[in-house]
Amino acid sequence: MSGASMAWNRLTPAGRVLAVLLPVLAIGGALTTALLVAFGGAIAATIGANLPIVRFLVAAVVTFLISVPVAFLLIYMEMKIIALMNLRIGPDRIGPAGAVMSVVHGLKVLMKEDYTPPSVDVPVFTLAPVVVYLASFMTLLVIPFAPELTSMGFELGLLYFFAIGGLSVVGLMMAGWSSFNKYSLLGGIRAAAQAVSYEIPLTLSVVGIVILTGTLSLPKIVAAQDGSFLDWFIFRQPLAAIIFFIAITAEANRTPFDNAEADQEIVAGFATEYSGMRFGFFFFAEYVNVFIVSALFSAVFLGGSNPPIHIDVNPQILIDLSALGIGLPLIAGIAPVLGTLLFAAPIWFASSRVKGWQALVAGFLIFGGVSTAAVGIWAFVMLPPVASLIWFLIKTFALVFTFVWMRGTLPRARIDQLMGFAWKWLLPASLLNIFATAFAVLIAGR
Repeated sequence: MSGASMAWNRLTPAGRVLAVLLPVLAIGGALTTALLVAFGGAIAATIGANLPIVRFLVAAVVTFLISVPVAFLLIYMEMKIIALMNLRIGPDRIGPAGAVMSVVHGLKVLMKEDYTPPSVDVPVFTLAPVVVYLASFMTLLVIPFAPELTSMGFELGLLYFFAIGGLSVVGLMMAGWSSFNKYSLLGGIRAAAQAVSYEIPLTLSVVGIVILTGTLSLPKIVAAQDGSFLDWFIFRQPLAAIIFFIAITAEANRTPFDNAEADQEIVAGFATEYSGMRFGFFFFAEYVNVFIVSALFSAVFLGGSNPPIHIDVNPQILIDLSALGIGLPLIAGIAPVLGTLLFAAPIWFASSRVKGWQALVAGFLIFGGVSTAAVGIWAFVMLPPVASLIWFLIKTFALVFTFVWMRGTLPRARIDQLMGFAWKWLLPASLLNIFATAFAVLIAGR
């Protein structure tokens, strides 16, 4: 065995991934630098001439890159919260409080064998998880995270969301049909039937808001809720909010509406024949969907990036960092050293068992937490987009917690109960909400 083979065998799985990625990144960086030097002017001119297309491509790439850590974070939240609900510890081995456990799960799935059964329709079977994932992260493009943090704030954002979000069902049906497996086909049919049933009340539930605001633009809907929390549409359209929440729960295939992948009945449903990263794509898409529908509910019914109450804070009480000039980099260089010593000294003097390096590490971590909190407070007060983003994320993750809580407590509904509830209750209720809203607007106009 050669030396290179022996060195490769000694590497851990993570080391092998890095050993492959680092040369690729180095070569790619060198080629990119050479291309920019040689054709920088032509590239800049082409970008300037096609700015809308370039902006869309950049937004799509950034959204894709954001969707991966969002999925990892939600997987960790679900593992930890459900464990605590069941009086268990949950993940606690990898990273602080097991925070990196979901990333390890993703790497494990990535290293699994990607097996294609011989009886499947290979092109459709391969494209299905890609379609599901693309439909998930493309809807992130119209979510208004903050007034200045919207990738595509065009006028038909709400319509775009419903149109692109519905494509995920096409991918699930492709997976079920192409797998040549009765359980997969049943899962695909269930997903299609569920989507058709709940897409109608989901769309009709927001018609009342469109009547009130006169727009399908999500940023304008958020702006219409500016003021206090009493201006949020969850209070002005409570029936629509209830219908919308139930419908997005079914659209996201979450408990109690996860019949498309009910393991007690149909193994893993549409994903029964999948393995490796293609299997992982389906469940990455599921968790990205949970974040997306939570963000959409926050934008449409919870005021989006608007705070519950506007409080005027005098920014003069805080330091204007731009006024420090050259003193800012000096403070940034000296503050970590002094802060670490300041927090390490009491720890070292308090106990004779603590070694000097342990006190320094603890002091550095405490200083890092305090300084991060201080910078966050400064940014929250001095930078309105940061404050808006923080409010939006607080509302979104509160809804994510609600979805996780529902999964840990509610039983799964039968498929006939699920379908009957959509057609017999949600659809008439959404129509009633439209008529009531239109009547109220008509009376108020007179």
